[in-house]
This record gives sequence, structure tokens and C-alpha cells, in this order.
Amino acid sequence: MAFSHDQCEQESLEHAKRPSSPPPFLLKTYMLVDNPATDGIISWNADGTAFVVWQPAEFSRDLLPTLFKHCNFSSFVRQLNTYGFRKVATSRWEFCNGMFRRGERELLSNIRRRREWERKSSLRRSNSIQARNAANEPVVLHEAEDDRGSSLAPSSSEYSNMLDENKRLKRQNDALHSELKNMKTKCKQLHDLVEGLRRSAEVGQDENERPKLFGVRLEVAGEKNRKREAAEIVSEKVHVLLSQSIHS
Repeated sequence: MAFSHDQCEQESLEHAKRPSSPPPFLLKTYMLVDNPATDGIISWNADGTAFVVWQPAEFSRDLLPTLFKHCNFSSFVRQLNTYGFRKVATSRWEFCNGMFRRGERELLSNIRRRREWERKSSLRRSNSIQARNAANEPVVLHEAEDDRGSSLAPSSSEYSNMLDENKRLKRQNDALHSELKNMKTKCKQLHDLVEGLRRSAEVGQDENERPKLFGVRLEVAGEKNRKREAAEIVSEKVHVLLSQSIHS
């Protein structure tokens, strides 16, 4: 499944001798996509007009280091962006470029780096490195031919996905907060009920002093012993209910 550096260098040299040789990054990426042994991790789509990274974690760990001097998937995606690749699916990492097709390797020579991206990338990279250093995060420097001009800022699609995920988590947090508030209210009502029954078992209460649950007065037996027994039974059941609610 892995490529050797010697194999990659030999193939790159062969293409370098030809007119309008494609950039090494495109050659290496094409080799990864076109290798049948790694189709479970990265492969062409059904019609060969785009490629899909099926397993980003395995791709970064096992394949990227064989041809590139890093294992950073985000950096690989940013390099694709500099050469005009587009992410064409929201549910998977599928990338498309009109000149990157299965069986048409000669078209790679027509792919060029975006000039505007190159002009702005130097300042972006400098600012990003400074920000990472300030946060004590490791900075991975890659080979010049593969990562020159790439930006550490996320792409627009990645930023949009992060915003959507943040909104989803906020909605879940609000729902959990509301559920917890309701549970606390019910627990307090049950606790007040138990305490009311215990007090009514020890001292007599008139009609207006009977405990309430949700605004309705409860009927309490007249005999002291029966009231104490009833209170103990209710207390036990409530404690069981509370225990189940906490662990559910």
C-alpha cells in the first residue's frame, strides 16, 4: 500500500524531463488516488471525474508520510485548494478538478497554482504561525514544493461546517438544560410531598393543612399509625423513583 521515496523521486524526475511537467504535488496525489491497493482509503469516484478520501485518519497516518514530509490532512486539503480543487460533497471528502481525471494523467500539466492565493498566502501563514506559537501549539513545517503558499486558515466550507456543528451543540445544550430544570422542579415537589406526609403522621393536621401536589390537596387518613405507615410507604417509593430518575 505504501510508496517508497525512491519510487516517487524516480517518477517525478521522469516527468520533470517532459515539457510542461506537472507540479510534484499533483503527481504524488495522482499516484495515491490511482493505486488500487489503497482504494479502501482513497480512490476515484464512480465516473473517475473526482476522488474521495474515504478514511481521512488512515490516509493521514499511513499514506501521506510515504510521499509527503508530513501527515497533516488539513494541509493536504489546503494544497488542493491552491490548485483549484473543489470539495463537491458535504457528506464525504470528495474533491474535483476538471483536469484531474482517471486515465488522463497528461492533463495534470494544465493545472496551475492560483496566483491570488500565492500573493496572500505568505502573510496568512506568518500570522497563523504567530497565533499558534502564542497558544503553545506545535507548528508543522512542510516541504517547500508541496506546502509553499498554503494557508493555515480553514476553507470556507470547513468554517461553515464548524458553525453548523456549533449551533447543533448549542441546541442540544439548551435542551439538556431545560430537561435538568424540569427534573429539579419535580424532585423538589416530590421531596415536599414526602416531608408533608411525615409531618402529618407525627402531628395532627386539620383539613386546610393537608399537603398539596401540583395544587391538589391529598387525602390523609385519620389514624396516626396509619398515617405514619402510609408516609413510610410513599417515602420509600419516592426514593426509588428519584434513584431511577438520577441513573436514567
